[in-house]
Amino acid sequence: MNFLVTNDDGIFAPGVRALVEVLSNFGQVYVCCPDQERSAISHSITLRKPLNIQKTDLFGEHIHAWCIDGTPADCVKLALDVLVKEPIDFIISGINLGSNIGRDVYYSGTISAAIEGASLGYKAFAISVDAYDAEKLNLKYPKQYLYQFLQNFLHQDLKNGTVYNVNLPYVEPNHYLGPIVTELDFSVKRYKHVHIEDGMGQLFYWLKDYRKTIQSEAGNADFSLITQGYLTITPLTVSFINQDLLQQTQLLIKGALKK
Repeated sequence: MNFLVTNDDGIFAPGVRALVEVLSNFGQVYVCCPDQERSAISHSITLRKPLNIQKTDLFGEHIHAWCIDGTPADCVKLALDVLVKEPIDFIISGINLGSNIGRDVYYSGTISAAIEGASLGYKAFAISVDAYDAEKLNLKYPKQYLYQFLQNFLHQDLKNGTVYNVNLPYVEPNHYLGPIVTELDFSVKRYKHVHIEDGMGQLFYWLKDYRKTIQSEAGNADFSLITQGYLTITPLTVSFINQDLLQQTQLLIKGALKK
C-alpha cells in the first residue's frame, strides 16, 4: 500500500512524524506538508503566486518527503499532480493537534486536505488527537490506538471519495474504550469572538476557543464520545449534493416555469 501523508500543523509537527511511523508498518509513505502551521485555513488553494517546493530527509532516507509554502489542499494537489510517481492508495491527513469535531469540519485544514484527496476519487482519512498542549504532547498511546484501528480498517471495502474523520482520545489504555462510529456534534459552539480594548480605547475582536468549557447537547455524538475515551469515526461525503432534494427541486422548477 502507498500512503500520501499531509497535515495543517506543518511538516515539523510531532503529529506528522507519529503518523509516518504508524503507516510505515503498512506500506510505503510519501509526505507533502506545509512548511509552517496552516491551521483553520479550510480548503483554500494558492492561485496568485508560485509554490516553492523543498525536498527533505526529515523522516529518513526511505521516506520521500517535501514541504511547500502553501496550504494543505495545495500539498495534496501538488503531490498527486507532480511529486509522487507511484499510485496512491490512501491519502491520510494528520495527526492534527486538537480533535476535529462538529463544525470544525468547515474550518479545518486537516480535514480539507483529506477532502481534496477524496474529491479526486481517493480513499481519505483525517486524523486528529484530543490534546492541545504541544509542549506536553505524548503520542505513545494514541499511536497504539491508531495502529490497532488501521490494522483492521485499511483492509475493509472502503468507499473512494469518502473522508473518514477519525479522532483519537488522549487517554491511557485503561480508559480507552475502542472505536465507535458516530455523528458530528453540531450542538457544540466552540469558537466565539471576544473583544479586547487597547490603551487608546480601540476595540479589537479575537476568536476564542472554548473547547475546555463547552457543553454538549448530544451525548451520542463525537464530542461527548471522545471525552469518554472512544476513538470516533465519522464518514463525510464530499459531493455537497442533497440527493433527497434533487427530484423535489426539479418539480419545483417545473411548477415555477408553468406559472
